[in-house]
Amino acid sequence: MPRQQFDTDYALISAQQLTDLQAHLDLRELHQVMKEAWIAIRSGQSIGGKAVLSLDGVDSWGASDQIGLHPLDGERLGWKLSCLYSVNERHGGVKVVGANAVNRAHGVARSCSTYLLLDKFSLRPVAILEASQLSAARTGTYASEVLRRFRRSERRLSVFIFGAGPVAQATIQSLDHVMHDSLTAVFVRSRSLETAKLVSHDLSGKLGLPIEAVEDNAMLARCEMVVTATNAAAPVFAEGQLHPGALTLHLGGDEVPETYLRRMLREGRVVCDSLHLVSKRNSQSLALYFSRMGRSLEEIGPLIGVRELVSPEPPDLAPDEPVCVTCVGLPMLDLFAAEATFSKYRRQLDAKAGGKR
Repeated sequence: MPRQQFDTDYALISAQQLTDLQAHLDLRELHQVMKEAWIAIRSGQSIGGKAVLSLDGVDSWGASDQIGLHPLDGERLGWKLSCLYSVNERHGGVKVVGANAVNRAHGVARSCSTYLLLDKFSLRPVAILEASQLSAARTGTYASEVLRRFRRSERRLSVFIFGAGPVAQATIQSLDHVMHDSLTAVFVRSRSLETAKLVSHDLSGKLGLPIEAVEDNAMLARCEMVVTATNAAAPVFAEGQLHPGALTLHLGGDEVPETYLRRMLREGRVVCDSLHLVSKRNSQSLALYFSRMGRSLEEIGPLIGVRELVSPEPPDLAPDEPVCVTCVGLPMLDLFAAEATFSKYRRQLDAKAGGKR
């Protein structure tokens, strides 16, 4: 039997190339792809895992000038090297993420993502994409997926977002895309009021949505949805500040108070995108709540009713029952987004080449 020949060429695609060819997925395309991804995940047709190497403490760096010259000002260092791997029916893929809060002091983003798209059978590279924008965009769609599954009323609502980075901005854009007419207001709080104002001004002009920068939590109690997307070193709100029936979505790290988690475990609904991945990563408040007691979220969660977004059916909820959702980022979502981006890139490239003939 002749040996099968595999193509050894692959595309190396920069962020600038994606921008120049207008190959980034628009919000309609992205949400359609994410819808397909969630169907594949919940049916078991797409699977994946995640490995993370973290050096969070300053002691890990010894006398590093990088740390000494650039104090973190309320942030975690958050140094991590992550590998998110997955397969679907057509491709395999690996996303490599490098993150470090001190990066901003050097004029670059805190986090950088690179995606290696693979042929599923041979596991040879098909494309390597700069994927930082893609990664933030897919994370932003968690907000629309969570609303779709856990919103119990059609009444208009206000949203409070902690954070002003790429994920927070992608979250606002995602919410605007799926429920523009239902949003009363979006409040943005960041480490500095100036940063929040920049985001508010930029996105308000693009979306025509009322986005207000705030410097405290005074408006938190009137918001039925709260999103945390920060690198904060301490909780960003206190128990008692939230709307009684708030739907909270946690996309950052250890930024939620234990008192809130205890109340939610007693009286509300607690959900993860994946119990296994959130527990294994052990960097977010929910997982840390259990690990600090010497227990495991993955072990205890199913016994006390913690649910998963990957479950086919959402739980039945009472009209004003609060919901707390923690998401660590499913690798399968990245694969579908990278696959669709590469497909669009090739279509745009072919169209450009045809236009020159």
